[in-house]
Amino acid sequence: MAEQARIGVTGLAVMGSNLARNLARHGHPVAVHNRTEAKTRALVEEFGHEGEFHPAETLKQFVESLERPRRAIIMVKAGAPTDAVIDELAALMEPGDMIVDGGNADFRDTRRREAALREQGLHFVGTGISGGEEGALNGPSIMPGGSKEAYEALGPILEDIAAKVDGVPCCTHVGPDGAGHFVKMVHNGIEYADMQLIAEAYDLLRHAAGQRPAEIAEVFRTWNSGRLESYLIEITAEVLAHTDAATGQPFVDVVLDQAGQKGTGSWTVQNALELGVPTSGIAEAVFARSLSGSAELRAATRGLPGPGETWLDSAASDRFADDVEQALYASKIVAYAQGFNLIQAGSAEYGWDVDPGAMATIWRGGCIIRAQFLNRIKEAYDADPGRPTLLTDGHFAEAIGGAQDAWRRVVSTAAQLGVPAPGFSAALSYYDALRAERLPAALIQGQRDFFGAHTYRRVDREGTFHTLWGGDRSEVEA
Repeated sequence: MAEQARIGVTGLAVMGSNLARNLARHGHPVAVHNRTEAKTRALVEEFGHEGEFHPAETLKQFVESLERPRRAIIMVKAGAPTDAVIDELAALMEPGDMIVDGGNADFRDTRRREAALREQGLHFVGTGISGGEEGALNGPSIMPGGSKEAYEALGPILEDIAAKVDGVPCCTHVGPDGAGHFVKMVHNGIEYADMQLIAEAYDLLRHAAGQRPAEIAEVFRTWNSGRLESYLIEITAEVLAHTDAATGQPFVDVVLDQAGQKGTGSWTVQNALELGVPTSGIAEAVFARSLSGSAELRAATRGLPGPGETWLDSAASDRFADDVEQALYASKIVAYAQGFNLIQAGSAEYGWDVDPGAMATIWRGGCIIRAQFLNRIKEAYDADPGRPTLLTDGHFAEAIGGAQDAWRRVVSTAAQLGVPAPGFSAALSYYDALRAERLPAALIQGQRDFFGAHTYRRVDREGTFHTLWGGDRSEVEA
């Protein structure tokens, strides 16, 4: 056994334990610590054969067991618990040491922590880790922020344990201070949108085309062999094919239809609003989860009238699955385009210089939104890193152009049959708004000027103007 550990993990719930095991499996001597000592002992007793573990009863022992520069990964609950562990660790460390936060922290907290620890000569590395429990153990997508100096000492270890696609690690230095956690937040926002769109596709096939869950599972399996190939499509087929052992019913029919959320989707929308970036697809996905959980509201309104016709005829049903695939792919492109726009806006606002193509590269494996078409996104940004939107890329523009008739039929059918499809509808509205030569915002500016003298600009000359609506309605320069 090496005298000291190369890296350490404190916080040994499932994610922390699996990450420690991943490190040990890759030949990195790893220090392990948990406030409840029994968890530390249990980890070493059960998995000690997987590699070299250095168990520590206290944080002081944990820090002392690490080689210099020390690398300590925190895997504890976000917020105050993270701050408490950081404060305790920082007091035990020396200049040049690294504290790595692998939780889902608010990037603003990460910026605050990084600045405070920098004053003490310590490196703070806010790191997004995606892939859930399985990814933490077998290879996640890793999004570390912080200084370049810290990445030089930490990066090779993280790249070693990350997922690999075509031999390329799904890990790269994202940018300074909070960049890593910001990008992880957007990843989760895109994940919300992706899941909502898939759920809407299922709902339409179920309640418009009349297919059973097992039949829909086969549709998703077929889709997963084409351009929609992705982890989420793959597991959707598995969930829909599953039968509940207790009742013999389709599993999806015995699960309460109220989806939970842990906050990163809401953070994505809040930050998009603050940065002025339209992420309507992500927002609709977040609101759809909120609506699903509004049990009393839903119960009170269940008797409201709906359309008389609620099913497609058999001939239309046969063609409908193809239309839904087209709508799903087009809407997915929009969701990712909005997410990457938000990354670009955050990078510009905070001076991070995030490479969008590199983000597509590290999302190709390990993470929840891993998908075949991330290769296409990488190619789009490699060709033009400053691209204003993915929708201007030739491949994606052609794909949406080819899908739009089916996309419109799906949204129209959903409205006619009373099947909610907020994700599909929002994505199509966003696409049409971008295409429009003129938007009705001109009327809104007129309304704002009328009731609040908020002024407006004209299309035919420079300047800012106000109409004297309460007077002779002449125009004056503001």
